[in-house]
Amino acid sequence: MNKPLLEIEDLCARAGGKEIIKDFNLTINEGEVHAIMGPNGAGKSTLSHVLTGKPGYEVTSGHIRFKGQDLLQMSAEERAREGLFLIMQYPVEIPGVPVTAFLKHAINAIHQHRGEPELDTMEFIKILREEAKKLGIDNEMLKRPVNVGFSGGEKKRLEALQMTILKPCLSILDEADSGLDIDAIKVVSDGINNLMDEHKSLLIITHYQKLLTYIKPDFVHIFAGGHIVKSGDQSLSEEIERNGYAAYTKEK
Repeated sequence: MNKPLLEIEDLCARAGGKEIIKDFNLTINEGEVHAIMGPNGAGKSTLSHVLTGKPGYEVTSGHIRFKGQDLLQMSAEERAREGLFLIMQYPVEIPGVPVTAFLKHAINAIHQHRGEPELDTMEFIKILREEAKKLGIDNEMLKRPVNVGFSGGEKKRLEALQMTILKPCLSILDEADSGLDIDAIKVVSDGINNLMDEHKSLLIITHYQKLLTYIKPDFVHIFAGGHIVKSGDQSLSEEIERNGYAAYTKEK
């Protein structure tokens, strides 16, 4: 059996003076795909922000271990270098920083952290263009400042490109399908699926079942009232698609 990658125990967290996550427990082993589904305002994105170390979120109790280490003692940068990655619901713009320069700096920071040789420019450009082509990203887009003037779909394709370039061991997909049409969802999903192996894991955060048609989860969890109220296999997401969340939002 593959070893635990992420272990969350009795997590409570608050933002803006309000407790949002309450006694949350979840273990993700290497090679597993987990999906967390829930209604708007349930706190799903708060969970992703706590895991990746976004400022403004306070953990009031509980423990999180990532690859056996205390995640809460790591800075956001350290978490990223250790292999934690977030496809954001609302990717930010970085004016003045071309996509190519941004990604070259990011991948070499990872290599340096691992004690591996950095990629030279020609090596990097070859890898970048190969991966970008798979995601339907042209060379002109790679020259533009990060996310500046990008459509919603272009932003999500770029997030997927970052993931395939950096090869994180745990990727969190926060509403990764928003802004994508059906064809783009399939392209992005194929790129993510191709990255997966027995040591890499996914945590998919979504409202809807449609993304799970292309990225098959091993486990589906319903998030309501600040914690997981039910877990199952992919059939649970299909049940939600048919019946909605009403039966679960009533639970304490």
